[in-house]
Amino acid sequence: MAMEVTHMLLNAQAVDGTVRKHAEESLKQFQEQNLLSFLLSLSGELANEDKPVDSRKLAGLILKNALDAKEQHRKFELVQRWLSLDSAVKAQIKMCLLQTLSSPVPDAGSTASQVIAKIAGIELPHKQWPELIGSLLSNIHQLPAHVKQATLETLGYLCEEVSPDVVDQDQVNKILTAVVQGMNSSEGSIDVRLAATRALYNALGFAHANFTNDMERDYIMRVVCEATLSPELKIRQAAFECLVSISSTYYEKLAPYIQDIFGITAKSVKEDEEPIALQAIEFWSSICDEEIDILEEYGGIFSADSDIPCFYFIKQALPVLVPMLLETLLKQEEDQDQDEGAWNLAMAGGTCLGLVARTVGDDIVPLIMPFIEENITKPDWRQREAATYAFGSILEGPSPDKLTSIVNIALNFMLSALTNDPNNHVKDTTAWTLGRIFEFLHGSTLETPIITHANCQKIIEVLLQSMKDAPNVAEKACGALYFLAQGYEDVDSSSSPLTPFFQDIVQALLTVTHREDAGESRLRAAAYETLNEVVRCSTDETAPMVIQLVPVIMLELHQTLEQQKLSSDEREKQNELQGLLCGCLQVIIQKLGSSEPTKFVFMQYSDQMMDLFLRVFACRSATAHEEAMLAIGALAYVTGPDFAKYMQEFHKYLEMGLQNFEEYQVCAITVGVVGDICRALEDKILPYCDGIMTQLLKDLSSNQLHRSVKPPIFSCFGDIALAIGANFEKYLMYAMPMLQSAAELSAHTSGSDEEITEYTNLLRNGILEAYSGIFQGFKSSPKTQLLMPYAPHILQFLDSLYMEKDMDDMVTKTAIGVLGDLADTLGSNAVEPFLFEAAVARLSAFQTTGVRLVVTNYRISTMESDFLTKEVGGDDAHPSAIFAEVVEGLPHKRKGKNNSVGGNPSHPADAVFCQWQSNECRYSFVEPNESLDVHSVVGPYLEVIIHCREHAYAVQRWEGQDEILPNELVFDELEISRKNADEAEYSLSTNHTEKAYGNFLRISQSKQVHVAQPRFHNSRSSIYTRSLSSLAGKLEVFEDDMKLTHPIHEAIVNMRLRKLMVVDYDYGGDYGGARRGP
Repeated sequence: MAMEVTHMLLNAQAVDGTVRKHAEESLKQFQEQNLLSFLLSLSGELANEDKPVDSRKLAGLILKNALDAKEQHRKFELVQRWLSLDSAVKAQIKMCLLQTLSSPVPDAGSTASQVIAKIAGIELPHKQWPELIGSLLSNIHQLPAHVKQATLETLGYLCEEVSPDVVDQDQVNKILTAVVQGMNSSEGSIDVRLAATRALYNALGFAHANFTNDMERDYIMRVVCEATLSPELKIRQAAFECLVSISSTYYEKLAPYIQDIFGITAKSVKEDEEPIALQAIEFWSSICDEEIDILEEYGGIFSADSDIPCFYFIKQALPVLVPMLLETLLKQEEDQDQDEGAWNLAMAGGTCLGLVARTVGDDIVPLIMPFIEENITKPDWRQREAATYAFGSILEGPSPDKLTSIVNIALNFMLSALTNDPNNHVKDTTAWTLGRIFEFLHGSTLETPIITHANCQKIIEVLLQSMKDAPNVAEKACGALYFLAQGYEDVDSSSSPLTPFFQDIVQALLTVTHREDAGESRLRAAAYETLNEVVRCSTDETAPMVIQLVPVIMLELHQTLEQQKLSSDEREKQNELQGLLCGCLQVIIQKLGSSEPTKFVFMQYSDQMMDLFLRVFACRSATAHEEAMLAIGALAYVTGPDFAKYMQEFHKYLEMGLQNFEEYQVCAITVGVVGDICRALEDKILPYCDGIMTQLLKDLSSNQLHRSVKPPIFSCFGDIALAIGANFEKYLMYAMPMLQSAAELSAHTSGSDEEITEYTNLLRNGILEAYSGIFQGFKSSPKTQLLMPYAPHILQFLDSLYMEKDMDDMVTKTAIGVLGDLADTLGSNAVEPFLFEAAVARLSAFQTTGVRLVVTNYRISTMESDFLTKEVGGDDAHPSAIFAEVVEGLPHKRKGKNNSVGGNPSHPADAVFCQWQSNECRYSFVEPNESLDVHSVVGPYLEVIIHCREHAYAVQRWEGQDEILPNELVFDELEISRKNADEAEYSLSTNHTEKAYGNFLRISQSKQVHVAQPRFHNSRSSIYTRSLSSLAGKLEVFEDDMKLTHPIHEAIVNMRLRKLMVVDYDYGGDYGGARRGP
């Protein structure tokens, strides 16, 4: 068998296709018939020094592929298969692999390194193969250099495969010691030093503890910096890659080394070979990325306890960093614009310059302008192009005020250069720069417009003329026109400066799509994308021309479907074109469907359009399939219930899309379209729900489907339930256990991995949207009691979520909605016991530091009134009396006052001093260090106004409908300065909570504050509305450190509750406005 395996492995690499195919089939058959023998044979082949190098390499590669796969479901299967193998066989395979590390054949040792790392990635997390790292470290001290090299490679691959928390710190220390010693200049072998340097790159993620130790960090940094000066190019490149990794992973530890690093990088950029210079620039780009993220997250304000302060390395280095980067812009390559994958020193320098501009803002402008002024008119094209590139690079970051005057001067010059400059590179960069101007300095928000009626015509003429230029220039001109159109998306719907030129623009773009060279430089795709944006941002005045565009695009799509006998390349281009045309039709559908007059005219094309989309599905192209499915979703939204006539033919393609595990993006889009169709058809979707729900449940159960599709599937459950209402009953027994299992998984998933955290939040949001849709679907039906058994688990899930530190704002909002939906559907009895038990359990030993209550006349909802009057005050009780009774449980000391509340008898709760005087209210305080019984204060009886981290949300229940104002509070007719409201909103948006708090206090002291009554236009408003009428007053919750907390849960049950301000409304007239007392 050994000879046969060698023969098969060699034949599998034969030039003869027949021989190769037969060998591949033989290997596959061997694997299927006897896996253990197959794996043993491969490991034995790899370890055998007498075997040919080619067969050994392929044996190792096949062995590695038997342990890992790109697809997550396949990878999971292979891991489970390995873990289930006989331990003795696995031990024999691992022994062969470790033996191969000593092979004098470099390819064999390197291949064995990768296989060992794959096995370690499987076994170490399961506490298997504990002796591996010790065994590898013992090899480091052996004399043969090739053994050291292979071992260091193995350690590097191992660190890449294994999570840092799997390896204990003692072993991490030993690994780092071995690796850093291997990098030392005292190491005689270049191959060993290179392997060690590459291994350090992968091991840096394990070195957090070591980088907190000054001596260890200094040693590592010294060795890395020395390696950047190695005479060997590959070692220098690997060392710079380590520096780039350190800059992002350990930014906060770089201050002592940054000056030396600048000297190293500057020397490399000026003098070293391009691969090294590129990495040196990448270091500064990475520093920019870090500082941009920090400044955006913290708003530029840092306190002593900030987790990651900004050291402003870029700002400090600006005087020397900018000249270094400008110098790189002059090192262009002749063919860089024609090569789509080109990346050279000039491009890297320009990219870094753009990041520097975003980091330091206005400070970069005076450093750049002399270079631009000196070079923009020089006869050498390199200098003109570099000056234009520098200008375009700094347009994002500095303030419009700083740039507007400069751009106004430069605009005419650049339009002239785009038309007249003899050099293709200069025109390419000029068109790109114009696009940047229109992207960042053009729009309705700018006080001083760059584009005026005086220059608009010339700009459009130049861009349309440039679309006839070389493909790379034409593509950039299309991009500039894209941003030009986008800047007018917020103008009045009846007019736009582009309206007079609309027909010419559309015709020019269609002409570009028919150019013979439109396949170069993404020109055709750019033209269609620009056409889509021009249509999307068009006004009512151009609607007739958009309608005329419909048959034109439909005809082009029809023609692509008629083409037969195409080569593989032609078929690929055809599929791409079909996707672009379907995408264009989607935008047109959305545009024309947004107003009734155009919608009526457009509907005459809907049947033909649907027929074309169905024909696209037959082409079996994933790209075209995605775009056609999205277009059908838009068509469903526009046609509404009339879409039912297409379902007989379309539902089979819908189910095909849901079954497409391999092209999971198609599956994900199809799931979204199911939601669109549910909203369009409502209960008319019912005949197709069995097939859809069956496939969705199969998708959730499958390990083959990419995990990113599963959160939208849960959301889709909610869409279906919302559409068919109580008819969802027959799916409850299948859907709810899946939701429960996923909820338990998501509630206990946490970690430092940002990707896992992001996915977990998507999963949580999908689950919550499902619950929300189900509750709303069953609301007002006689079958609501079917949901009662699930309420405890849902409430426990919400409770567990509010305790999670990594829950994002979207999950918070959706969770609030679910809590309200649950109470709205099942009644307060479903929520009340949970909230009260949680409050008592968590606050039984709570000590207050002071509580303030502000109360005004409050009109409560029917459900709240029924509960409170029954429990407290009788049928005719005034809301103020009810509230006073609710808070009576607060601890108090007699202060010699009686509380007269709403004309009712006095109450002995001295801590609660609420005296009603024409909608005014006095404050009441609880003495510090007294126990607070929140059980009687905060319950599910009030509506909520929430100020949560970056946003403020106002939710109001009007009579018979729900309203929401997301992201802002609109204060109208203030008797105090509107400045307080603006400052408060700004302070909230930048997390300056203490400032916001002061502004809101000043606002609340005015005699009248009106809150606008917004409309929330969304066919599925469950996330935000329906809900909070069940939940109680208007709460603004602040902690001692003035940081806003999670909204509801903190107000109800969190132990850190300190200050509670309740502000309520008195509705005047026909709910015409809300008046807030001081």
